[in-house]
Amino acid sequence: MKLEALSFGGMTARRPIVQGGMGVGVSLSSLAGNVAKHGGVGTISGVHPGYREPDFKENPFKANMRAIGKELEKAKEIAPDGIIGFNYMTVINHYEEYVKEAMAAGADFIVSGAGLPVNLAKYAAGTKSAILPIVSSARALKLIVKNWQRVDRLPDAVVVEGPLAGGHLGFKYSDMVGGTFDSLEDCLTDVLGYVRELEEANGVKIPVIAGGGVRTHADVERLVKLGAAGVQVGTKFVATEECDAALPFKQAYLNSTPQEVRLIESPVGLAARAIDNPFLQRVDEMGRIPVQKCYQCMNHCKPAETKYCISQALIDSVQGKEGLVFCGANAHELKELSTVEKVMKELCGE
Repeated sequence: MKLEALSFGGMTARRPIVQGGMGVGVSLSSLAGNVAKHGGVGTISGVHPGYREPDFKENPFKANMRAIGKELEKAKEIAPDGIIGFNYMTVINHYEEYVKEAMAAGADFIVSGAGLPVNLAKYAAGTKSAILPIVSSARALKLIVKNWQRVDRLPDAVVVEGPLAGGHLGFKYSDMVGGTFDSLEDCLTDVLGYVRELEEANGVKIPVIAGGGVRTHADVERLVKLGAAGVQVGTKFVATEECDAALPFKQAYLNSTPQEVRLIESPVGLAARAIDNPFLQRVDEMGRIPVQKCYQCMNHCKPAETKYCISQALIDSVQGKEGLVFCGANAHELKELSTVEKVMKELCGE
């Protein structure tokens, strides 16, 4: 099956592959730039992109704001004509400032989830950046669109994330553990029904991108036949030479077993998927790991009570130390390091 190009926001990617945003630091300029270079859509994670800045611990906000432009510039050097944007969680502190900074720096798009990005259209007013919400149901998308239409804006594309995705998930922890959740195919069909109504009512085309557990060309074909215009892939890109994470982080994927890929309830209050390791085992045994340094990443986080500092746990892991290793449900299937070009060709059946 020959795949069609993916067009949204006046841009066209010759391969309909969107690389998912993975933070902290897993998808920065190298991974995003190389995915864009090979015809896909590259996504820089907006979660602490400045964690390597010398003043990060003293002023995380200032370091992150500075890193936004730096990472985008480096990615654009790799793929001058590529499509490159940022992923932002709505629950983070300074969400508005970060999003606006990314748009001002020239981000081609902003994709946003982990909560409902109801104000994203307002922040995007007067910019050229495309805006894409991440949802798991038509109900969530309707709430977002209702707010966006107040400023006369519709999504340029929609990302539908299913239950097999990595990191934070758009499903209740109890549903994930109990198995009472919709499949990606069900989520996609649900969202497509509403998007078709939107398209007809407004005379526009809104591509729907499906993600969560996508790892083969057969997966891509199946989702495209159901109506997806493209797919979002994260986990498979981690095990590439170009991924921004340290080698031990990638090795954790390559060495993982099906039993080690587990569901957790993260300090953010959302269900998430990660690789079982000594860090998570310590959390299970101790109940909580006291926070040594707060990075002010979320308003509702209480350092004295939270199970552990998720920022520090993610920063440690991406640097190759013991920490929190987010992953998709099929991480254990990865057995060798690859390249972005090979992964892109595999997914497209080339």
